[in-house]
Amino acid sequence: MQARSALFDLYGDYLRPRGGRAPVAALVRLLAPLGIAPPAVRTAVSRMVRQGWLHPLRLTSGPGYLITSKAARRLDEAAARIYRTNRAGWDGRFDLIVLEAPTARRERQRLGANLTYLGYGMLDERTWVATRPGADVDALLVETGVGYERFTATHAAGTSGAMAVVRRAWDLEEIGNAYETFVAEQRPLLSQVTPRSDDELAYAARFRLVHAWRTFLFRDPQLPPALLPERWAGSNAAAFFDRHATRLRPAADRYVESCLDAGLRAARSKGS
Repeated sequence: MQARSALFDLYGDYLRPRGGRAPVAALVRLLAPLGIAPPAVRTAVSRMVRQGWLHPLRLTSGPGYLITSKAARRLDEAAARIYRTNRAGWDGRFDLIVLEAPTARRERQRLGANLTYLGYGMLDERTWVATRPGADVDALLVETGVGYERFTATHAAGTSGAMAVVRRAWDLEEIGNAYETFVAEQRPLLSQVTPRSDDELAYAARFRLVHAWRTFLFRDPQLPPALLPERWAGSNAAAFFDRHATRLRPAADRYVESCLDAGLRAARSKGS
């Protein structure tokens, strides 16, 4: 687990609901159970400041970092997809983006990764499709300087034609297999955390669960049920994730609060 990625998870899942801020010492304490060393945390924080995700500020308990408005938007969007709180139906329309001549390979790869994150699949080198308009997609394309045209389209062949488009844009078999692997890998780890386990163990297990689940933001566009295969593995995996994320949440929250409170106690002790 990379420190930068873990920090996004930490801010999005635990610190965003608590004001989106934390002292550096608390960040170090909260990532220690995941095997991330203090120097790696500080290096990742500095990098996120340079990239406009975090803003330094002075807290009662010492120097800390607050998420920027840009980070808040990205974290809120990710949270809605991780916990699947925006489950809307499908109106039968696709969002189509046709890019101008491909850019340099590195820029093309970066743009492709960002479009994939926003829920778009590639039909060919220049054409991308989604079953719903991606948030901030126009801003993304303008920022990259790539010329494009954008259309709303329906398939003349109805649902069967739409399903054919989906299978061209995404490898549903590969995504389904990834969901099955996720459950198979997480089940034995989560079974070790019982009501008798301490809060730190529950926190670490839940953190790794969410971290693993978050990778599907970059591979699964969360297609509407009408376009998915029967007995879709993603549905079973989502139920598995929801069950264990909910089960471990109280203990994980207690651990987060204890780490944040430790800094306040230390600051008060030093002040007195």
